[in-house]
Amino acid sequence: MNITRRNVLLGATAAAALGPVAARAQTSEVVIGVIYPFSGASAQMGVDAQKSFETALDIINKNHDFDLPLAKGEGLPGLGGAKIRLVFADHQADPQKGRAETERLITQEKVCAVIGTYQSSVAVTVSQICERYQVPFISADNSSPSLHKRGLKFYFRAAPHDEMFSAAMFNFFDAMKKKGTKIDTLSLFHEDTIFGTDSANTQLKLASDRGYKVISDIKYRSNSPSLSAEVQQLKTANADVLMPSSYTTDGILLVKTMAELGYKPNAIVAQNAGFSEKALYDAVGDKLEGVISRGSFSLDLAAKRPMVGKVNAMFKEKSGKDFNDLTSRQFMGLLVMADAINRAKSTDGEKIREALVATDIPGEQTIMPWKRVKFDEMGQNNDADPVLLQYIGGKFVTIFPPQAAIAEAVWPMKQG
Repeated sequence: MNITRRNVLLGATAAAALGPVAARAQTSEVVIGVIYPFSGASAQMGVDAQKSFETALDIINKNHDFDLPLAKGEGLPGLGGAKIRLVFADHQADPQKGRAETERLITQEKVCAVIGTYQSSVAVTVSQICERYQVPFISADNSSPSLHKRGLKFYFRAAPHDEMFSAAMFNFFDAMKKKGTKIDTLSLFHEDTIFGTDSANTQLKLASDRGYKVISDIKYRSNSPSLSAEVQQLKTANADVLMPSSYTTDGILLVKTMAELGYKPNAIVAQNAGFSEKALYDAVGDKLEGVISRGSFSLDLAAKRPMVGKVNAMFKEKSGKDFNDLTSRQFMGLLVMADAINRAKSTDGEKIREALVATDIPGEQTIMPWKRVKFDEMGQNNDADPVLLQYIGGKFVTIFPPQAAIAEAVWPMKQG
């Protein structure tokens, strides 16, 4: 105990001698809040998210020879080499819990920015609290299109939303039809929170605009114990394409129920979420050969941009998995926020917000197949080009758009 006290006294003396320099060193930490589900049905999403944020943190806080924001050199040069510290909070997939935890992060943990949240329904409340406290919020992986249309000044999203993702799907359908593939009828299948309902509304509008007929539009209760009645309806309709918007547990139940009831659609084109998750393919991947999902990320890009493969290897060492559509967006979310804080040279919310507004990162300086990261007046990056990925032989390959594709689409999907 005496030794400890002596060290403390010596430390205090040294600090007094150094004066303002030591005071500055003591504040050389930038605290960012990260809010995800770490318990409950979506806990694995939180675990994977934590690994992706820790990978980005490693790149920012240590020295790496990558062409990424803040990779070269240690910490944030704009704040004298300050290191970032992340504080993780568990929203349990509950919007009200998200509200309370965000308030705690801001008022008690003194975070200068917040990143989240996986579920779009939670992003609604988290972003409202951030707005109230004037703390910038990056919606790393939320895809509901309505999120950036609420007039919030502190809301930013670097990744695509479901209007962009769905447009890519319909562009793909149009291209396939030109080649002679029969795609006339669609079945929509979506869960009942903001993610599912926004996705379905977008797809209904696009179908109408592009001349496709939606012959069944089925909304089901999220985390439903049974989907037999719904799958029976899908089987009866037997559309050319099934378009699910489902989280992981619902997606697994959907695929199992389809197998039990003998429903084998020609094609499944999914709105990511559960359909980009390793857990779903571990459970029912044998029934999903040829499923197509939209995405933001393609590991195929590593062939053109070797850095992508190296960063993926760092993430894989931590998580045991490759980057997927969600974890790659989370990774980028922290890099974009850190880049803005660095340029703001401040942890003041308004200054960080101004720096986010001025963000302009070329696509080549990301791990994504995007043109760039630049926000419009609503905080949305419209240059985040989506890709379509097809699950073939146990891995995803990019099939659309043509400039990113490494393979032609297999259609119809394998009827196994």
